[in-house]
Amino acid sequence: MLDVKAIDLFYGAAQALRAVSLAATPGKVTCVLGRNGVGKTSLMRAIVGHQKIAAGEVVWRGADISKLPPHARASRGVAYVPQGREIFPLLSVKENLETGFAAAPRGEKYVSNEIFDLFPVLKDMLGRRGGDLSGGQQQQLAIGRALVTRPTLLVLDEPTEGIQPSIIKDIGRAIDYLRGKGGMAIVLVEQYFEFARDLADTFVVMDRGAVVMAGDRASMVEEDVRKHMSV
Repeated sequence: MLDVKAIDLFYGAAQALRAVSLAATPGKVTCVLGRNGVGKTSLMRAIVGHQKIAAGEVVWRGADISKLPPHARASRGVAYVPQGREIFPLLSVKENLETGFAAAPRGEKYVSNEIFDLFPVLKDMLGRRGGDLSGGQQQQLAIGRALVTRPTLLVLDEPTEGIQPSIIKDIGRAIDYLRGKGGMAIVLVEQYFEFARDLADTFVVMDRGAVVMAGDRASMVEEDVRKHMSV
């Protein structure tokens, strides 16, 4: 289980996160919602180690990983699909996927056929450069690269941003499949409310760097959540 405990995060003198707490459990999807600029990406970066926290703890599988660098968290099963995808445009699809080997467990440094079952286009384009793929295909590649590491915690930052509807459906099906396997905790940042609502087991709504609403899917009041997502 992931347990983020009252973390603060600063960029210089500006405070981005204020006592933010969040939990994620294997076999469930935790959705983080809110307008642009409220701290969602900062929270994801704090979880995976790309940004240091000033207070609080990030606990994964009972251990405080707050001070571990990103590669050490990755070796403990934490995978990150960042906003903007950040694939390597000059590397082939195959080479992009193989960059995940660095964090994969010993003996499992190969690309599972499961990834190609989820995203068949990747198998068809193994020799193509990442930069030649469409935005939606690059997003599938970014998720596939994360899955190569055999994660037990998958952190996805706005995977539907700028993506065509057909691929949004594919990504939704993939997340639902991964949840159904039961061994992976999934944290999903999302701006597309309907996508998040349909996938969420639990949700966290942020505003101005703080959690203003949280609960399970059954307790979600759509109107209240939407107030914190509209401009």
